[in-house]
Amino acid sequence: MAAHRRSAHRKPKQRPLTGSAARTAATLALAGAATAGSVTGAGAAPAEPAPTATQVRAKVDRLYHDAEVATEKYNGAKEAAATATRAVDALADEAARRTARLNTARHALGSLATAQYRSGTLDPAVQLALSSDPDAYLQRASYLDRAGDRQNGLLRGIRRQVSQITRVKARADQETERLAARRAELRDHRTAIRTKLADARKLLDTLTADERAAYESAADARHGGGPSHADRSVGRAPAVAPGSRAAQAIAFAHGAIGKPYVWGATGPDAFDCSGLTQAAWKAAGVSLPRTTYTQINAGTRIPRSRLAPGDLVFFYSGISHVGLYIGGGQMIHAPRPGAPVRIAPVDEMPFAGATRVA
Repeated sequence: MAAHRRSAHRKPKQRPLTGSAARTAATLALAGAATAGSVTGAGAAPAEPAPTATQVRAKVDRLYHDAEVATEKYNGAKEAAATATRAVDALADEAARRTARLNTARHALGSLATAQYRSGTLDPAVQLALSSDPDAYLQRASYLDRAGDRQNGLLRGIRRQVSQITRVKARADQETERLAARRAELRDHRTAIRTKLADARKLLDTLTADERAAYESAADARHGGGPSHADRSVGRAPAVAPGSRAAQAIAFAHGAIGKPYVWGATGPDAFDCSGLTQAAWKAAGVSLPRTTYTQINAGTRIPRSRLAPGDLVFFYSGISHVGLYIGGGQMIHAPRPGAPVRIAPVDEMPFAGATRVA
């Protein structure tokens, strides 16, 4: 019985295919493999080739330039927001002063009304002026003609104050709207800067250590880098009259050499390009606007052939970069993220113009 059970569970032995049966099976297997391969490849797009190190470097340079353009727009929006904030604050102060004057006039009219009430001669115009609804008062201002000389003057003063307060509040509303728009611009430009810098870092991370070192070395060379240019003593004596404003601005810029580039920064520990030139001339007692595209109009435009130490030099068609000329074809500038303030040749970037501040 046991032997019978074991034989009953034993799998039947498969015989190998021979002859025409074997050939048929092989043909079917090959056809199936071909079909599977065609189905798999039909939906797969060819992979894009990875960018070369040269392409990565070009893209990073472009992103840094775009980030600097966005930085100058951010600086302009920040300055406009500050101006709008000051305007809103000033209008709020003006509204408060005018409201105080209105309350004083109403108090004087109230005193007069009290006296009239006691004598039984309270004028209807006075009653209206003391109303909590100024609009109703203004609509019925014809009652002014029925008031006496003193009442007439008080009522006119109240009417004038109410009208002026209304105008001030309307202007405050407009400035508040402008402020909201400037703050929205700030957020947009801040986002653009951070995105572009993050994209640049991601691209740089795709390079090998040697490729990245080569990129940084080449970028330093383009922006005037190198050990000698990091030394604050290089070119220390400006070729301008000692004690002049240009000499003071150049001295400040020399003191900033080696400090980091940070977008939106105006010192004292970090700078962007226009922040450095603004701070340098501020040290010389001259107030410059905040952005490259406003600084270029802050003095007398001069040709490149007439450059003198202290002049502002601008680059790119969009006027997105600025440096402080120090003579000998050199300038001090804040180049880009990762590259500190340094001395560099003026001809390292597309020259766009120059301005003599003082």
